[in-house]
Amino acid sequence: QVQLVESGGGLVQAGDSLRLSCAASGRTENNYIKGWFRQAPGKEREFVAAISWSGTNTYYADSVKGRFTVSRDNVMNTVDLQMNTLEPEDTAVYYCAAAPSVSSATMKRPTAYDYWGQGTQVTVSS
Repeated sequence: QVQLVESGGGLVQAGDSLRLSCAASGRTENNYIKGWFRQAPGKEREFVAAISWSGTNTYYADSVKGRFTVSRDNVMNTVDLQMNTLEPEDTAVYYCAAAPSVSSATMKRPTAYDYWGQGTQVTVSS
Protein backbone atom coordinates (compact mmCIF):
# COMPACT_ATOMS: atom_id res chain seq x y z
CA GLN A 1 0.00 0.00 0.00
CA VAL A 2 1.08 3.52 -0.75
CA GLN A 3 -0.40 6.59 0.91
CA LEU A 4 -0.22 9.90 -0.91
CA VAL A 5 -0.84 13.37 0.53
CA GLU A 6 -0.86 16.50 -1.59
CA SER A 7 -0.16 20.02 -0.38
CA GLY A 8 0.50 23.47 -1.78
CA GLY A 9 -2.79 24.37 -3.40
CA GLY A 10 -4.37 27.78 -3.03
CA LEU A 11 -5.88 30.86 -4.67
CA VAL A 12 -3.64 32.80 -7.05
CA GLN A 13 -4.02 35.28 -9.87
CA ALA A 14 -3.47 34.57 -13.53
CA GLY A 15 0.22 34.64 -14.36
CA ASP A 16 1.28 33.60 -10.87
CA SER A 17 3.16 30.45 -9.90
CA LEU A 18 2.35 27.68 -7.46
CA ARG A 19 4.21 24.57 -6.34
CA LEU A 20 2.36 21.41 -5.37
CA SER A 21 3.98 18.63 -3.41
CA CYS A 22 2.97 15.01 -2.93
CA ALA A 23 4.38 13.06 0.02
CA ALA A 24 4.35 9.28 -0.20
CA SER A 25 4.43 6.80 2.65
CA GLY A 26 4.02 3.07 2.93
CA ARG A 27 5.61 0.84 0.31
CA THR A 28 7.72 3.58 -1.19
CA GLU A 29 10.60 1.22 -1.83
CA ASN A 30 8.92 0.00 -5.01
CA ASN A 31 9.66 1.63 -8.32
CA TYR A 32 6.44 3.52 -8.65
CA ILE A 33 5.77 5.90 -11.46
CA LYS A 34 4.12 9.05 -10.16
CA GLY A 35 1.55 11.17 -11.93
CA TRP A 36 -0.46 14.34 -11.47
CA PHE A 37 -4.05 14.66 -12.59
CA ARG A 38 -6.64 17.37 -12.19
CA GLN A 39 -10.40 17.59 -12.20
CA ALA A 40 -12.43 20.72 -12.73
CA PRO A 41 -16.11 20.95 -11.72
CA GLY A 42 -18.30 19.09 -14.18
CA LYS A 43 -15.33 17.66 -16.07
CA GLU A 44 -13.55 14.34 -16.14
CA ARG A 45 -10.26 13.82 -14.37
CA GLU A 46 -7.46 14.60 -16.81
CA PHE A 47 -3.77 13.84 -17.02
CA VAL A 48 -1.36 16.66 -16.23
CA ALA A 49 2.13 15.17 -15.85
CA ALA A 50 4.03 12.01 -14.95
CA ILE A 51 7.57 11.10 -14.00
CA SER A 52 9.43 7.81 -14.03
CA TRP A 53 11.06 6.28 -10.95
CA SER A 54 14.49 7.58 -11.85
CA GLY A 55 13.17 10.99 -12.81
CA THR A 56 14.82 10.63 -16.19
CA ASN A 57 11.57 10.55 -18.12
CA THR A 58 8.84 13.15 -17.76
CA TYR A 59 5.55 13.48 -19.60
CA TYR A 60 3.14 16.39 -19.88
CA ALA A 61 -0.28 17.19 -21.20
CA ASP A 62 -0.12 19.57 -24.15
CA SER A 63 -2.09 22.16 -22.19
CA VAL A 64 0.64 22.50 -19.55
CA LYS A 65 3.79 21.77 -21.54
CA GLY A 66 6.30 24.57 -21.11
CA ARG A 67 4.53 25.94 -18.02
CA PHE A 68 4.54 23.01 -15.58
CA THR A 69 7.51 20.96 -14.40
CA VAL A 70 7.30 17.66 -12.52
CA SER A 71 10.17 16.46 -10.34
CA ARG A 72 10.76 13.88 -7.63
CA ASP A 73 13.01 13.25 -4.66
CA ASN A 74 13.26 9.53 -3.95
CA VAL A 75 15.10 10.12 -0.68
CA MET A 76 12.32 12.31 0.71
CA ASN A 77 9.64 10.31 -1.17
CA THR A 78 8.10 13.43 -2.65
CA VAL A 79 6.92 14.43 -6.10
CA ASP A 80 6.48 18.10 -6.90
CA LEU A 81 4.62 19.97 -9.61
CA GLN A 82 5.92 23.46 -10.31
CA MET A 83 3.21 25.44 -12.06
CA ASN A 84 4.14 28.71 -13.75
CA THR A 85 2.14 31.25 -15.73
CA LEU A 86 -1.09 29.88 -14.33
CA GLU A 87 -4.31 30.46 -16.23
CA PRO A 88 -7.93 30.43 -15.05
CA GLU A 89 -8.33 27.23 -17.07
CA ASP A 90 -5.89 25.56 -14.67
CA THR A 91 -8.44 25.83 -11.86
CA ALA A 92 -9.16 22.33 -10.57
CA VAL A 93 -8.54 19.87 -7.79
CA TYR A 94 -5.09 18.41 -8.37
CA TYR A 95 -4.41 14.79 -7.48
CA CYS A 96 -1.19 12.85 -7.07
CA ALA A 97 -1.24 9.24 -8.24
CA ALA A 98 1.13 6.28 -8.19
CA ALA A 99 1.45 2.92 -9.89
CA PRO A 100 4.10 0.15 -9.94
CA SER A 101 4.25 0.28 -13.70
CA VAL A 102 2.42 2.17 -16.39
CA SER A 103 2.90 1.81 -20.11
CA SER A 104 3.32 4.81 -22.35
CA ALA A 105 0.02 3.89 -23.94
CA THR A 106 -1.93 4.09 -20.69
CA MET A 107 -0.11 6.58 -18.49
CA LYS A 108 -2.58 9.34 -19.28
CA ARG A 109 -5.51 7.27 -18.08
CA PRO A 110 -6.60 7.59 -14.44
CA THR A 111 -7.46 3.90 -14.42
CA ALA A 112 -3.79 3.02 -14.90
CA TYR A 113 -2.91 4.23 -11.40
CA ASP A 114 -3.45 2.24 -8.22
CA TYR A 115 -3.03 4.85 -5.51
CA TRP A 116 -4.40 8.37 -5.17
CA GLY A 117 -4.12 11.29 -2.81
CA GLN A 118 -7.10 13.25 -1.50
CA GLY A 119 -6.44 16.20 -3.81
CA THR A 120 -5.59 19.85 -3.32
CA GLN A 121 -7.58 22.78 -4.72
CA VAL A 122 -5.94 25.21 -7.11
CA THR A 123 -7.95 28.29 -8.04
CA VAL A 124 -6.66 30.82 -10.55
CA SER A 125 -8.52 34.11 -10.78
CA SER A 126 -8.47 36.28 -13.90
